Amino acid sequence: MTRTIHYGLIGCGMMGQEHLHNIALLEGTQVSAIFEPDAEMAKTAQAIAPSAQMVASVEDLLAVEDLDCIVIASPNHLHVDQIEQIARARPLPLLVEKPLFTDPSDKARLEAIQRDYPHPIWVAMEYRYMPPIAALIDEAQVTGGVKMLTIREHRFPFLEKVGNWNRFNRNTGGTFVEKCCHFFDLMRLILQSDPVRVTASGGQAVNHLDEAYDGETPDILDHGYVMVDFASGARAMLELCMFAEGARYQEEISAVGPDAKIEALVPGPGRFWPDHLGDAPVPQLIVSPRAPKGPVAKDIPVDPRLLAAGDHNGSTFYQHQGFLTVLRGEKPAPEVTLQDGMWAVRIGLAAQQALETGDSVRF
Repeated sequence: MTRTIHYGLIGCGMMGQEHLHNIALLEGTQVSAIFEPDAEMAKTAQAIAPSAQMVASVEDLLAVEDLDCIVIASPNHLHVDQIEQIARARPLPLLVEKPLFTDPSDKARLEAIQRDYPHPIWVAMEYRYMPPIAALIDEAQVTGGVKMLTIREHRFPFLEKVGNWNRFNRNTGGTFVEKCCHFFDLMRLILQSDPVRVTASGGQAVNHLDEAYDGETPDILDHGYVMVDFASGARAMLELCMFAEGARYQEEISAVGPDAKIEALVPGPGRFWPDHLGDAPVPQLIVSPRAPKGPVAKDIPVDPRLLAAGDHNGSTFYQHQGFLTVLRGEKPAPEVTLQDGMWAVRIGLAAQQALETGDSVRF
């Protein structure tokens, strides 16, 4: 009989609750302890995982004997301190939500942890595991070698979070870090290369301008472009708009090489699709060879149970499947490493800097 893997969770807001729902879909797993300081979020988390012990601090969570791993889904700016606390007190395998860090000075702290940490650390880059994007990654060789990669996300504004922490750059690292580190991770993964130059343009045109918290107006971007040159000679571009939730697809990714173009079309969360429009769009993969011409589109349906378990097109489940294989010793290492997580943030921070200064940032 397979041994049950016991999870501890730090942070059970919207994303933490998505983790709870998806862990519950895995055989041989149990959430044993949860630390969530907000009373309302804690109550919701307890309803999702009624057998979990609710604790009052990270220290108390680490004192729970029956833990095999920890999922960190707290606000961005808390991640590094919590990883360090765990490293000092009781190192366990970790799944850490993106972005891994928000302050450039935190990179050195994470590198120190990476040298000595005795267990796997998997950075939660869910977009890799969205079925249509995973299909694009698997079939990208049809292009003959990707030379141009374009990622467009047209979506809804930032949702409300506990204490409105996500309304300010000092907590999020900036929109290009908070929202877009997923896309920079995808760029490195698809192109199999590291960046050498980042250029960006963007601003805050529509969202959150009429909001105030303790007298402060939010300072987060709601749209922008980022261009990234890679060491391989390939180029990538991100187009972000966070006041475009009327679009049929939320993410549109295209990769082009000398032989073909391949595209992934990903709808947004089903709960936001209006009932009067009927069924939500089905994800698609489209391959368009140069010769002979003739695009071929195929649907990439996602299990309705997985769609119901979160807002990320089933990807959180597949990510947890992978993490579980590492916990059970079936795979030797995480698919998304600390190095991957650090690179994604570094590109995001470079984009924020390029936007502010008007100059390209080189690595």
